[in-house]
Amino acid sequence: MTRCSSRNKGASRRASGSIPNGKPSGSLTRPDYDVPRATMGAVSDDQTLARVTAEPLSVDEAIVFIADPSAGGSCIFVGTVRDTDARGAVVTGLTYESWDEIAVDRLREIAEGLRARWPIRKVALLHRTGDLAVGEASVVVAVSSAHRAEAFEACREGIERLKHDVPIWKKELLATGEGNWVMGA
Repeated sequence: MTRCSSRNKGASRRASGSIPNGKPSGSLTRPDYDVPRATMGAVSDDQTLARVTAEPLSVDEAIVFIADPSAGGSCIFVGTVRDTDARGAVVTGLTYESWDEIAVDRLREIAEGLRARWPIRKVALLHRTGDLAVGEASVVVAVSSAHRAEAFEACREGIERLKHDVPIWKKELLATGEGNWVMGA
């Protein structure tokens, strides 16, 4: 298991251009620096649950967390590992890696942004790391709100921002034995 041992390493990576402004490079290959792998990171308060974990994700946990007596609508998105890639090649699994210190902060920022834009009650943003088989849940975004429209909109924005802003990378493991690192986990 590799991990960033200090914030100075991250700063030097940003200075060298590997991570401009703290975000992963735009290339479609795995970053050439060490990425913390399969570690735990979480933020939780009464309204937000944000977690990056190597443990299987619990949709039930997210549903229970976002439950609120003033919420008339809840929306839950569950992303799962599919059996083909964008080109139709057979996928046997995925490997996710994250920069945990930054990933959890970004999840918290996304939750705060959703709360500022939409009248939501609670939000859960969960992402899996490590090796996942076809069919396993890799990400859960759950939102509760007084009304369904806001819950749907906030949930969609939550998954789109998570895929774009959070430093999580995935490697598609193909039936041919090859593996491709893909941006936008």
